[in-house]
Formats: sequence, C-alpha cells, structure tokens
Amino acid sequence: MDSNSVSPMPELAPIAEFDKSPPSPPNEEVPMDDLPPPPVTISQAEGKKLKVQRSRSYDSEEHERGACEWCEYALVITLATILLIGVSALTIFWTFFYREGYGWADDLPEKQFNLHPTLMIAGFITFSGFSVLLYRICRCFRRIYVKLLHAIFHALAFPCIVIGFLAVLDFHNKKGINNFYSLHSWIGLVAMGLFGLQYAVGFFSFLLLLICNKGTANFRASLVPIHAAFGVLTFVLGVCACVTGLTEKALFTLGSAEYAMMPTEAIVINAIGMSVVAVAIVVLYTVRGTGGYRLRKVAQNPS
Repeated sequence: MDSNSVSPMPELAPIAEFDKSPPSPPNEEVPMDDLPPPPVTISQAEGKKLKVQRSRSYDSEEHERGACEWCEYALVITLATILLIGVSALTIFWTFFYREGYGWADDLPEKQFNLHPTLMIAGFITFSGFSVLLYRICRCFRRIYVKLLHAIFHALAFPCIVIGFLAVLDFHNKKGINNFYSLHSWIGLVAMGLFGLQYAVGFFSFLLLLICNKGTANFRASLVPIHAAFGVLTFVLGVCACVTGLTEKALFTLGSAEYAMMPTEAIVINAIGMSVVAVAIVVLYTVRGTGGYRLRKVAQNPS
C-alpha cells in the first residue's frame, strides 16, 4: 500500500492545565456517633426557677422526709425547746425560792453571786443552744436570715456571759476569795475565750464578708467546718462549766454532809444539772442529724 495513501491520525485535544486544587472528598456521611454532643443549654425560665428554689430552701437538695422522720424531727425540736427554756426557768426558780433573789450592792454579795449561775446558764445553754438549733429548725428560711438569727442569739448570750463573769469576779473580791483556782473556773475561762473568738470570727467572716460575696466564697466555704466544730466544742465546754459550777455551789452552800442528806434544794440543783446534760444530749443529737452532709452542702454554697 502506498504510504501517501495512509490516512492521517486524528488530531488530539490539548492537554488541560494541571489543577492544583486538592481533590474533593468523597461524598460520605459522617456517623452521628463521631460528632460531639450538642451544648446543653438551660432555658431562662428553668434557671430562674432553680435560683428561686435555692433561695427559698435552706437545704434544697435534702431528700424528702418520710412520716417517721417528720415525727422524729418534731419530737426532737419540741423537746429541745422545752429543755432550753425550762433549764433557765428552773434556775430562776431556785434562785428566788432558795437563794433570796438577785441584787448588786456591797451589803448583798450573796444576791450578787446569784446572777452568775443564772446568766451563765442563760448565755451558754439557752441562747447558745437555740443558736445551734437554728440550723435544724429553720429549714425553709433563706440562709442569710438563718445567719442573722444565729448572730442575734449569740448577741443575746454575750452580755449574759460578760455580766455573769463580772458578778462572780466582784463577789470573790468582796469576800476575799481567790479567783480562778478551781476546775470550774478554768473550764469557764476556756469556754468564754472560745465563745468570744467564735463570735468575732463568725461575725466578720459570715456577715461582713458577704459585701464581697463572690470574692470571699472560697474562704468562707473553707471556714464553715472549722467554725461549726469549734462552735460545738464551745457549747460542750459551756455545759461542763455549768455542771461543775452547780456542784461547787451545792457543796459550798449546803456543805458535803447536808448535801449527802439530799434536801429539797439539793434535789433542785441536781435537777438543773441533769437538765443541762439533757440539753447537751438533745442538741448534739440534732447536730448529728444534720451531720457532715449539711456541712458539705454549706461548703459548696456558703452564701
């Protein structure tokens, strides 16, 4: 065949310019399990409801009480209230019926001394006991109101303790009796020192520092368990001081021989001492009922 008769090759299309863009990914669907979960949002209404609920309830996360728990709660609170008021009333009755009442004069040193047991029991037992029980009684109050009531009861106890201490100190000086020689006086001094320190620290930390609520929240939260522990310790020391003081008063006034014969005044003094012990048992049982669970909740939200 002639070479001139060979048909020419068809002309090829020009080569396209190299595409530098990356290849498109395959059209595949990403499984939903590999995606991060959507952000959880709380609606404004739910947030407002949660805030209102927390402000109305002192311990909103506490489980609901059953019938038996409510009966125990009512019984303990009623018994504690009767004992706290009754121990002061019994002390006043003993003072007027057996010790001729009260007075503050140079010619009435015995009546001046009578202020000491009455005011110390009122301060260390009645007012301090109610102050401790507030965290158990006021379950539906806002926390700031509970703190104010707590401070008010301690403010009522403070002048009682100071005046009671000055009364016995002046009585000893008038009678020429040495001060701070007995175990009762040593326990009382420690209890008074802790009470004053607790009141100052509590007033500054849990009331004044609320002015800067967010800035001091961590500090106040870390101080809550310490303040609670020393508060219980102060109350127990006050109970010990009152019991030892009543025993000392009975021995000095009646004498060991007459006290052993158990006259009616000795029975009244022993009844006051047993009432103080009963108050301590009920209050400590109530504190145990709130327990570490309460402390943890307060530490999480101390405001």
